[in-house]
Amino acid sequence: MIIIGIAGGSGSGKTTVVKKIMNKFPKGSVSIVSQDAYYKDTSHLTSDQIKLLNFDHPDAIEFDLLVKHLDELKTGHCIEMPHYDYVTTSRLKETTTICPQKVIIVEGILIFTQSEVLKRLDIKVFVDAEADDRVMRIMRRDTQERGRSYIEAMEHYEQKVKLMHSQFIEPSKRFANIIIPEGGQNRVAIDILRQYVQSCL
Repeated sequence: MIIIGIAGGSGSGKTTVVKKIMNKFPKGSVSIVSQDAYYKDTSHLTSDQIKLLNFDHPDAIEFDLLVKHLDELKTGHCIEMPHYDYVTTSRLKETTTICPQKVIIVEGILIFTQSEVLKRLDIKVFVDAEADDRVMRIMRRDTQERGRSYIEAMEHYEQKVKLMHSQFIEPSKRFANIIIPEGGQNRVAIDILRQYVQSCL
């Protein structure tokens, strides 16, 4: 089994890279584990308390559970990956069954900030993108998918996303074996990764 970690800033194009790698392979031949599924449940908090939380900080993620699940996959066991609702900031009762495959892809902005996650990654890929491009994608996503107004999305970026990127995500790039500039638009890099996945299968 090969575990590939794909990290990068919010809005860098990680999900696009994963989709473009996957679209050439039969469904179920590669398992995807998303860091975003492991956000800690905050449904017990008040709206005022939730506003104070920083969802771009590593403390927002239940990395212990993610590491436990990676170990279970490595030993041949299926896992129940959580579902997280960004609008209600709560973990849902529903889960997705993920079973071991020859290739596991772990995707998330903060996965390279955790030593225990890094130990379990055989290949580390960092998806890079210009800050302007990331901001535009973040604004579009937050207003269309996460229930924020334009002003709320901009404030969130300025007060949290930008700072956390500088403090945690950008420095984690040094752990990468491969850096993909231009995000999901870098066809050459994506083709190389796809060929590598194919060789593993």
